[in-house]
Amino acid sequence: MTGDQVFKHQTALVESDAIGAGTRIWAFAHIMAGATIGEHCNICDHCFVEAGAVIGNNVTLKNGVSVWDQITLEDGVFVGPNATFTNDRRPRSGNPNWHAEKTVIGRGASIGANATILCGIRIGAFAMIGAGAVVTADLPDHALSYGNPARVHGWMCACSARLAFAGTAATCSQCGKQYRQSADRARIVEANGTSAH
Repeated sequence: MTGDQVFKHQTALVESDAIGAGTRIWAFAHIMAGATIGEHCNICDHCFVEAGAVIGNNVTLKNGVSVWDQITLEDGVFVGPNATFTNDRRPRSGNPNWHAEKTVIGRGASIGANATILCGIRIGAFAMIGAGAVVTADLPDHALSYGNPARVHGWMCACSARLAFAGTAATCSQCGKQYRQSADRARIVEANGTSAH
């Protein structure tokens, strides 16, 4: 395999042609026709990606993750083992009128092992979801969230370090990025002094 080829383990069932260069699909994964997966992704053992799911570039799905129709994982998302997504808020077996709800996981967000993400929400860019969390509502960019239901307990840098705010300002101790905090969000401060995303 070269860096531009898609690696498909011999036991993987890959029915989609919409898979980017350098992506690796491991044992017993199933990628349905109609699923879209970007470049340089790592789809680990026993993952399932349904038709209508959209996975960006440089995404990691650890073992046992299912990504359903109407779920979008933006570039750089990490999904821990056995994390669970849903796409129907009121499921009934055999319901011919069921409706899939759109869920978006923002760029660079990380979801811990065994977390449950209810449908119809947006998790912001670079958010960090703790293991076992149950996410029932939108979360802002850079939020550190855990619990059942998940609540915001702090803020994370894009590099994954926890931010310590002094008033409304923070400088990441790991990478030096600067942030400003308002009532319910944290934003990177650009070189010109404006807040990003």
